[in-house]
Amino acid sequence: MSHAIIGIDLGTTNSEVAVARAGRVEVLEIEPGTCLLPSVVALDDAGGLLVGQSAKNQLVLHPERTVKSIKRRMGDDEPVALGDQRYSPQEVSAMILRRLKTVAEAHLGEGVSAAVITVPAYFSDAQRQATREAGEIAGLEVARIINEPTAAALAYEIGHPGRRRILVYDLGGGTFDVSVVAMEADVVEVLASHGNNHLGGDDFDRKIIDHLIAHLQDEHKVDATASAQAMARLQRAAEMAKIVLSDRPYARIEEEYLLEDDAGRPVNLSLELAREDYEAMIGDYVDETLDAVHTALDGAGLTVSDLDEVLLVGGATRTPLIARRLEAELGLQPRGEVDPELCVATGAASQAAVIAGAPVKTVLVDITPYTFGTSVVGELDGQMSSYCFFPIVRKNTPIPVTKSEVFYTVHDNQTIVDVQVFQGEEPDALNNTQIGRFAVEGLRDAPAGNPVVMTFALDLDGILHVTAREKATDLEKSIRIDKAITRFEAQAMDNARERIGRLFEGEATSIAGADPSTVARRQVVEGKALVEKAERLMESATAENREDLVDGVEQVNDAIAAEDSQALASAVDQLSDLIYYLEA
Repeated sequence: MSHAIIGIDLGTTNSEVAVARAGRVEVLEIEPGTCLLPSVVALDDAGGLLVGQSAKNQLVLHPERTVKSIKRRMGDDEPVALGDQRYSPQEVSAMILRRLKTVAEAHLGEGVSAAVITVPAYFSDAQRQATREAGEIAGLEVARIINEPTAAALAYEIGHPGRRRILVYDLGGGTFDVSVVAMEADVVEVLASHGNNHLGGDDFDRKIIDHLIAHLQDEHKVDATASAQAMARLQRAAEMAKIVLSDRPYARIEEEYLLEDDAGRPVNLSLELAREDYEAMIGDYVDETLDAVHTALDGAGLTVSDLDEVLLVGGATRTPLIARRLEAELGLQPRGEVDPELCVATGAASQAAVIAGAPVKTVLVDITPYTFGTSVVGELDGQMSSYCFFPIVRKNTPIPVTKSEVFYTVHDNQTIVDVQVFQGEEPDALNNTQIGRFAVEGLRDAPAGNPVVMTFALDLDGILHVTAREKATDLEKSIRIDKAITRFEAQAMDNARERIGRLFEGEATSIAGADPSTVARRQVVEGKALVEKAERLMESATAENREDLVDGVEQVNDAIAAEDSQALASAVDQLSDLIYYLEA
């Protein structure tokens, strides 16, 4: 058996597994392209166990033999139904843990018998004991149960001497919590926690969906909520727009032939969503999280000035407004250089390595050591200045990275914009290092406020591409700045090659821990079952929804006939979404 101890983030929505080897932590791929395992278990038609994405795909078809969000039941005595059998929450969680164990064993090439598992800081003794029991059922010795904010802090490896007080801000897809953590030497202590189990990125999506529904009603006099297919497409479009707006000031939402109006004419959705409008939509949610921050600080007996670090955890923290508001509220720039969705598993694996006698030092080589930005007109030390530094790519941002911001002309009929590129941390741009300059000439005659989109793209070679584009005309000028991070270039490149090399080592793996032929058979079974359910729904569906069902069935059948697993997975996802909305 292997002496390696794995680290597991057993999450409500998704779970991950990581392992430390040769002093480095790696979060393992569950399936090609993703380290996230949906925390869903199910039984297939033959009574076989499904865990992860395949189980999630079946949720619409057979909810009676599918279980999700079992983490919320941990510590309860009431069993849950899975088909005609009933299982304790510990047993269901053990199914997820067993799948993660199998993934790790496939990756390591040998058996795994021990793990560090994370739990929320607010978990009770009963919930913690249930988690430990789940691990034992899965065939894992639970070397330690650690708090999720503790794991996040370990992932960031705050190696400062003396006592540090850290705020861990954790905003996921469906839940939010904030913890105040004290670190000193090897001791990590959670001082206070607060949050909301029904607030997350899904609520952000809902705000965009509501905006799209209102737009369709105003522009085309149609009610998108009456069409299950339209709502499924709006859900996907909203989520994609949210992701785009994390890095760009505008997101274009295009959905052709979304539905028909009362006259039978096709309605196409074409809408541009500005980041500032999106941020206004979610402002109340962010305010609620900031109230929770102060509640947690009060619970820890601390003030804002007592904090040394702010850490971001959870995928929804990629929303730029969150880091901006936290910095304004707390006076500290939040750290986000570790992937917020994977940092809890990373920290668990770090702790596991220490327990196994192999201390780990996480080297964050794939980040920029500097902040890059431009100068704007604004107030500096109480006076108006043309050289206020506006950061676009922040120090410690993972690279490669592309970030865009929108700026506005300050004079009527302004036809030239002078773009200066600076590297540094000072609010006065002139105290930073100017590394490039160019002009955008020939702007249209327009009143002040003409938008110009600035894009900074920094690659692994330290080459910075800066582009300025007039939004109304697409007039564009750019500059290439070589060796923008020369000081660390050699080390960064060596380590980046090593990092990419490790990714390619696992490229040929179909699904970690599973026989590819077994996976393919399960895909076909899921697809055929979904087709059967779709055909049953056609009898009661409207003409429009019936047409969508027919299209979805054809896509699934074509993918099965072509033995194209990638096309089948996509077709199953789309048909599953449609059936979900038809039955809602």
